[in-house]
Amino acid sequence: MAAYESFAEVYDLFMDQTPYDLWCAHIIEQFCNYQVLQGLVAELGCGTGKMTRRLAAAGYDMIGIDHSEEMLSVAMEHDATGILYLCQDMRSFELYGTVGAIVSVCDSMNYLTATEDLVQVIKLANNYLDPGGIFLFDLNTRYKYEQILADHIFAENRDEGSFIWENTFDEASGMNEYDLTLYLCEDEKTQTYRRYEETHFQRAYTVPEVEAAVAAGGMKLLAVLDADTMGELTDTTERIYVIAREQGK
Repeated sequence: MAAYESFAEVYDLFMDQTPYDLWCAHIIEQFCNYQVLQGLVAELGCGTGKMTRRLAAAGYDMIGIDHSEEMLSVAMEHDATGILYLCQDMRSFELYGTVGAIVSVCDSMNYLTATEDLVQVIKLANNYLDPGGIFLFDLNTRYKYEQILADHIFAENRDEGSFIWENTFDEASGMNEYDLTLYLCEDEKTQTYRRYEETHFQRAYTVPEVEAAVAAGGMKLLAVLDADTMGELTDTTERIYVIAREQGK
């Protein structure tokens, strides 16, 4: 089963501790730093639209892009007047014109497991940005995969469903695999649950690899920040923000 099919039904349930409000504040702060104060913004890997809706509420005209029809179906269930959702692969996304900024959060870019795919997305971002527009995306770090996720098993149980997440990280390739087993409630009265399985793959990129990809994609690297402190990177940084500027088609 492809990633984010069955999981889409309960994604928001199990992600309810994700600090979307703080992330949104950080993104808006960076947008303001680089004079993206209003106008069109596209989000790659928007999922169920948690960040898309927050940025829309902040006054931006949002376009949400995701490859999962199931995740977009959940996103469109919310009252989100004015948000345009597109079911597209970020490696080949198309817009009707240019936008002032493009954003991607919640480690969506780690799903680009080939360097050429990362470069391709950056090239597309550069192509669809207004002159001087900003591409801001986050990435989980190698430290997080090696030391936090590693070869561990995570599990959580809720009334609406349960999951078991078996994680495996290959140090040689930098590839992270997690096998997700879901038990989703189908009938509360009879307490009937159905089992689903999904496998997800992500890649850990080093900062030099990201810097090279930004350059190969034709963009100018502006900053690489610790996503939690919004400051300099440390040996224990778990997630980074990469900020790049459009510099010609």
